[in-house]
Formats: sequence, structure tokens, C-alpha cells
Amino acid sequence: MKLYYLPGACSLSPHIVARELGLALTLDKVDGTTKLTASGENFLEVKSKGYVPAIRLDDGEVLTEGPAIVQYLADLKPESGLAPPNGTLARYRLQEILTYINSELHKTYSPLFNPATSDETRAERVAYLKRRYGYIESILLRQPYLTGEHFSVADAYLFVVTNWSRVIKLDLSEFPALLAFQKRVVERPAVQEAMRAEGLIK
Repeated sequence: MKLYYLPGACSLSPHIVARELGLALTLDKVDGTTKLTASGENFLEVKSKGYVPAIRLDDGEVLTEGPAIVQYLADLKPESGLAPPNGTLARYRLQEILTYINSELHKTYSPLFNPATSDETRAERVAYLKRRYGYIESILLRQPYLTGEHFSVADAYLFVVTNWSRVIKLDLSEFPALLAFQKRVVERPAVQEAMRAEGLIK
């Protein structure tokens, strides 16, 4: 399989999941400006939406959107426990929290990366983001991971999105359980391997 990625972007989430599962993965870095990949492909021909992640499966099919990709990967090795079995309430709970991260956290960061965003909009988005992190904090105060005692694909996604707070200098000190979660996840060997491979750490 081949993962199309940008270093530290949301594509880091499936990258982490693949390494947690021990899956063989070829990495192809996408230039965010030219949309050319390191291997010379036109990424827009791979994924017309134009943004990472995308994964080319061994049969040539391309799967897109992070929450779908991480569940697909986890289902390749169901014994890993990174996602509950399909059709169970636990699986729907996983999809519930993946959707929350995607819509309430991930997309709220987007204008904060844009230098053209006004101060007023930036302040409103920061306030919104912190309210949404309040819900995450309430979960992590009760348990070490989003779905319970064990790391799941949702935790990989939350870690990656929350790591962006460092880039935009967003103070999350009011969420100690969240910060403890970030520290716990970054110490996982698969997370270290993925970040090292993307040049995010030495």
C-alpha cells in the first residue's frame, strides 16, 4: 500500500495506525503547492479533492478521508483491537468520536493556519475549539483513551490534530488530561517511528 502524505498533516494519523499494525506502507510525500508527489505523480490525478490523506491499496484502488482509511487499516488486523468489530455498538461509538474529531476539532483548526484570517475570526475559532476540547477533556479525565482503556484509531487522530496546537501556539494548559494524553501517545514506539519517518523528530 502507498500513503500519500504531508508531514504532520492529518495523513499522520493513518501513518501511525499502519505502524501500530505492522503493515507494510510506502510513503509518497505530496508538495502542497505543486501537488506533485516525491515519486513524480500528479496528486490531483490520485485524489481530485487535492488534499491528503489518500491510500492506494494493493489492488490499485484509492481510498480517501482519514476516518475511513484508519478503520480500513484496523480491519485488516482485527485482532489488534484498534477498532471494535463492525456492527457492534462499540464500533459505532468509535465512529461517533472520529466524526466529532473530524468536524469539531480538525476543521476548526483550518482558519487558524491561514494568515489572512482576521483577529476577530481567529479569536472566535479559538474559543470554539476550546469549548470542543472541553468535551474531550471530560472523557480523558475518566479514562486514558477515547474509547476506554486501550489505544484506538481515534486516539491517533486526536493526537495528530491536537499536535497542531503547538504550530499555531494555542495554549491548552487548561486541559491537563488532554496534555497527559498527548504525552502518553507521543511516547508510543509506532508514533515515534511515524514522526521520525516524516521528519518531524530526529
